[in-house]
Amino acid sequence: MIIEHRGLKQINGSLVVLEGVKAPMNEELVEIETENGSARTGRIVAIEGDKAIVQVFEGTRGLSMVNTKTRLLGHPMEMKLSPEILGRVFDGLGRPIDGLGEIYPDCSMNVNGQPINPVSRVYPRNYIRTGISSIDCLATLIRGQKLPIFSGSGMKHNELAVQIVRQASIADNDDFAIVFAAMGVKNDVAAYFRSSFENANVMSRVVMFLNLSNDPIVERIITPRCALTAAEYLAYTLGKHILVILTDMTSYAEALREFSSTKGEIPARKGYPGYLYSDLASLYERAGIIKDAKGSVTQIPILTMPNDDISHPIPDLTGYITEGQIVLDRDKDGKGIYPPVSILPSLSRLMKDGIGEGYTREDHADLANQLFSLYAKVQDAKALASVIGEDELSDDDKKIMQFGRQFDEEFINQGNENRSIEETLDLGWKLLSTLPKSMLDRVDEKYIEKYYRPEGDETEEEA
Repeated sequence: MIIEHRGLKQINGSLVVLEGVKAPMNEELVEIETENGSARTGRIVAIEGDKAIVQVFEGTRGLSMVNTKTRLLGHPMEMKLSPEILGRVFDGLGRPIDGLGEIYPDCSMNVNGQPINPVSRVYPRNYIRTGISSIDCLATLIRGQKLPIFSGSGMKHNELAVQIVRQASIADNDDFAIVFAAMGVKNDVAAYFRSSFENANVMSRVVMFLNLSNDPIVERIITPRCALTAAEYLAYTLGKHILVILTDMTSYAEALREFSSTKGEIPARKGYPGYLYSDLASLYERAGIIKDAKGSVTQIPILTMPNDDISHPIPDLTGYITEGQIVLDRDKDGKGIYPPVSILPSLSRLMKDGIGEGYTREDHADLANQLFSLYAKVQDAKALASVIGEDELSDDDKKIMQFGRQFDEEFINQGNENRSIEETLDLGWKLLSTLPKSMLDRVDEKYIEKYYRPEGDETEEEA
């Protein structure tokens, strides 16, 4: 039975307080009717005895303390879902904004999701190809993984997100789709995302959620939940493999901080709520593969590190929850290298089990280890050269320095080129072949015999 309450006890920012509420439920959806008859939506975010604190999505401007009518609907916020959501654009609350009409739902699902039983989880194995060499070779994205991108303000993470959407694919299945959620973006950025997907003819496999910077900040807290609910429906009901891209998680965390402050909660590090870790985990842990389900959910959350500080609470806590990270480098970005991936701090903890023979190519793991090792030596040689000058370096160190320059210019700086995994691995071997064999100490001899081709050696592989 739906009970209607008239009047409000208190209004504070985006929150209103109802008094005399019988048996309210946390996260329960609320319908609010204003004095002029217009409707707004809210959800119960806290309960104190017979008082219910309601978060109003559209804001509280114009609400009357006396004549506002409030109805508790008896269920949490749900999103209407059907196969029609592919190719559609929604706002932060899951309402269509593309002018193509309402969704005719097959079902409705709670946006808060259902916890995945750890026993039901399947260990991720197969990889997702992004077409970006620095990711595919050195920090491979595995299906069912959560692999964040740590960027900085003003860097090209938006372009990288678009490139991943445009190029991402899986090897053994055509049932692949992308859920893209943008939080707190300006109108021009939202238009850039939308036009880029349409111009690349990939919109038919994308579900977009756009929360703009001028939208109510409370919508931003719901946006990633709506996106993940759509992803879970496509993955576990329709059997598709879904890649979820969430940008920018820093905007989400700042909205959470503002909301927490409005509720009068005691702040923790940098003013963020003490439950920031568990809140982020409630989003990130919705990625995975479930036993007996055909589909999977893979996540790439993108976040901008305030002041490029990787120890800031948002990237710090994200790193604890997720399985690795891809870090963008401001120095590379300043030199015009795109994508400006910083190799050494980037890693994918699940990479080792989703590459190699049967997945990518037999030499992938050895090649990646060797490239990492040599790139670390490049940094050592650069440090030494800054002290004694490059002319005073040993011959080996000079070769390492030259390798580093070629690696940045040819391997990392690929622009918008879409490379297959074979092209990426072959390019890695081409760069290794500029060095003497004696310097390749991380690669099995059989792979050196098969793939090592020093300049001028045109010997064909034996059949």
